[in-house]
Amino acid sequence: MDRSEPPPPEVAEGEDFGYRLFPERRSEAKPPRSFLATSLFTFNHKCRVMLKIALDTSPYAQLLLDAMKQSGCTVHKDRHFACEDCDGCVSGGFDAATSQIVLCQNNIHQQSHMNRVVTHELIHAFDHCRAHVDWFSNVKHLACSEIRAANLSGDCSLINEMTRFKFGLKQHHQTCVRDRAIRSILAVRKVSKETAEKAVDGVFDSCFNDHEPFGRVPHSRSDAKYAYRNFQNRDRYYANL
Repeated sequence: MDRSEPPPPEVAEGEDFGYRLFPERRSEAKPPRSFLATSLFTFNHKCRVMLKIALDTSPYAQLLLDAMKQSGCTVHKDRHFACEDCDGCVSGGFDAATSQIVLCQNNIHQQSHMNRVVTHELIHAFDHCRAHVDWFSNVKHLACSEIRAANLSGDCSLINEMTRFKFGLKQHHQTCVRDRAIRSILAVRKVSKETAEKAVDGVFDSCFNDHEPFGRVPHSRSDAKYAYRNFQNRDRYYANL
């Protein structure tokens, strides 16, 4: 994104804002990557190839990239994405201090997974662009973006939930979005489960119903294509006014 961002506030004792999960994001200087580390047949090379495919072919990603450009936050692949090794079971993250999306090259092995992670993190980047999100000290702001990312990225699509053996419950989509938002907060903030649940529940209705820039919940790739066409047509309409 083209907008600069002030550095994060001093880290409170015991708080690391989730950086423990992203060892290459830690403050100590990291050595430059060797040629071998980024060459063919490595996780890093595979990650960069899958990222390019996602940006070039995913209607979810394409809509978000266009929306951010329209909002004055043009995304550049080499500047705003980084393929890195991560700890734990995280797949990616949005680093608000650098306006970078981190893709966990050691945990993303399928293109469908990459597409979903790129979309999820681009939603955070879109929120960062369009709103004054206080990522570091307002847990409700974080909760809202996590709700939107879980709701709009396909994280809670029926097919993904079936692979997790979770389906068939009334209002299951809402339940999935709430649960994943709470889990995401607990992964990156040292707060109690009760605090995370309170933050999510406090903003759930308004953030769950905020579908920008899609205009709808894209439950499938075809839904996302339709939303992208509508977005492009809307853009052309306003350009001709």
